[in-house]
Amino acid sequence: MDAASLKLGLVGNCAVSALIDDRARVVWCCAPRFDGDPVFHALIDSPDGIGLDGTFQVVLEDFSHSEQAYDHGTAVLRTRLHDTHGNAIEITDFMPRFFLNDRPYRPMMLVRRMRPLQGHPRIRVVLRPVIQWGSAHPARTRGSNHLRFVGPEGTIRLTTNAPLTYVQDETPFALDMPMSFIFGPDETLDRAVEDTARLLEEKTISYWRDWTRRLAIPLEWQEAVIRAAITLKMCLYEETGAIVAAMTTSVPEAPHTQRNWDYRYCWLRDAFFVVRALNSLSETGTMEDYLRWMRNIIGQSKDGHVQPLYGIGLEARLTEYLVPHLRGYRGMGPVRAGNQAFEHFQHDVYGNIVLGSAQAFFDHRLHQRAGIDEFALLERAGEQAFAIHDKPDASMWELRTRARVHTSSVLMNWAACDRLAKIARVLGLPQRVALWQERADLIKRKILDHAWSEQRQAFVESFGGKDLDASVLLMTEVGFIDPRDPRFVKTVDALEATLCDGPYMRRYEAPDDFGKPETSFNICAFWRIDALARIGRYGQARELFEALLASRNHLGLLSEDTHPVTGELWGNFPQTYSMVGIINGAMRLSRPWDSEI
Repeated sequence: MDAASLKLGLVGNCAVSALIDDRARVVWCCAPRFDGDPVFHALIDSPDGIGLDGTFQVVLEDFSHSEQAYDHGTAVLRTRLHDTHGNAIEITDFMPRFFLNDRPYRPMMLVRRMRPLQGHPRIRVVLRPVIQWGSAHPARTRGSNHLRFVGPEGTIRLTTNAPLTYVQDETPFALDMPMSFIFGPDETLDRAVEDTARLLEEKTISYWRDWTRRLAIPLEWQEAVIRAAITLKMCLYEETGAIVAAMTTSVPEAPHTQRNWDYRYCWLRDAFFVVRALNSLSETGTMEDYLRWMRNIIGQSKDGHVQPLYGIGLEARLTEYLVPHLRGYRGMGPVRAGNQAFEHFQHDVYGNIVLGSAQAFFDHRLHQRAGIDEFALLERAGEQAFAIHDKPDASMWELRTRARVHTSSVLMNWAACDRLAKIARVLGLPQRVALWQERADLIKRKILDHAWSEQRQAFVESFGGKDLDASVLLMTEVGFIDPRDPRFVKTVDALEATLCDGPYMRRYEAPDDFGKPETSFNICAFWRIDALARIGRYGQARELFEALLASRNHLGLLSEDTHPVTGELWGNFPQTYSMVGIINGAMRLSRPWDSEI
């Protein structure tokens, strides 16, 4: 078997998702939602390759090579498999998404359509779903044209026009006609399988193309931006409005490091960056969905405290535990479910709440612009931001054994107060403007006085500290400092000299709970590009941006980290932070449309 890698494509519908490798093997899919029990789990239970258990495969006899691409402007993935005799098949994968009776239709369903392309290919269908984190297999029952997989939490049905005996027994057979597989709810179809699959495909393609057509994209790097935007949209759990940081758990940040975490939850920090990026493309629907979720988060918070992350159904407790019977990605365990960071104090969260909501007070396109009631809710977050702005925390990097007054956290506390002043101004509340502006100015003075290191000639990671940290690059992105301020320019130079390997950038220089970081954290490299562009070093910024685009996988997707030596992707996948960086970089660096047309 081929070694497992992140040469994966994502299909999804804002309710469920699946990861499919370049041989059309479904290697990851959770149900009934992104953070549920894996139905297909081979990605994180394979010592040196992808086996058969926990996968949905179409195995082509005498396989030679494959090609894989998305339909332009859609989340529909097509894989072509070729054998050594000149035979070929095409497999189309998608999860249905469109509007039905004026409501989003997004069932827990994967549709696979298969057709012969050349010659007389012979295939074998392998469908081996699992339950209880791969520790058991569901019971199987058979109907006239379907298989049912029955587990303690529910039943999933496969309906197909393929020979059911061959599918059930994994018997090789000749593919001489189109066949479809509808894997989803235990419900009877109201029409023929092939007709149903074709109609679902047509409607799903139409939905995504209508969605992408409305994006306000830059002139340059359009394909990269469109793919990033579609990927970010698929990370929205539309029912509640939560946005997950990534679809996977326990893909290590670097080989053999045990930096394995579960990212299938909603971090307010990551979600803010997603909303901001999609807003820049004039895609405000995700913001409106996310604001619904965030209002509930603030509403249920006690004593003003807000966790850095929550479950996508507003769950507050995300108890972290090991799944010891799983071997891990390439055998690099442990596999973790849940995330202990829900217990952390990460003080930047309040700034992310306010920043993620701010546009709703200014944008006249919204059906329901935010007003006085929403401002009062945000002020609760602002009060907490001011109260703890100079208190130690775990930082945005979620350090588990070290607490300091981290510059990036204080910066976001400043941003909360600054944006509340701006919102109060547009709402015509002069007394609140004065209050929040006074608080923002006080925090700003503290940052400038205590985060600057004369020794390092840079803004450093904590008040009175000495170590460099890429997160201070956010100073210009949130409007804290003029990018041409000599202190910021010197900071960029110091970070480049210390943290960068070519186009790649590590998060920080100080060792953390697991030692010194080995891989580049992709969003930091994009923050560097943004800073360089703001400083005026456009040529360097464009060169680095092109290099980062070249490090994406074959479908234009990025994980959390990239190894600076091998160029290999590591960390959970696809990472919203990284896909945000693609959009932000293109929007910052692209030539204007009127330069060409």
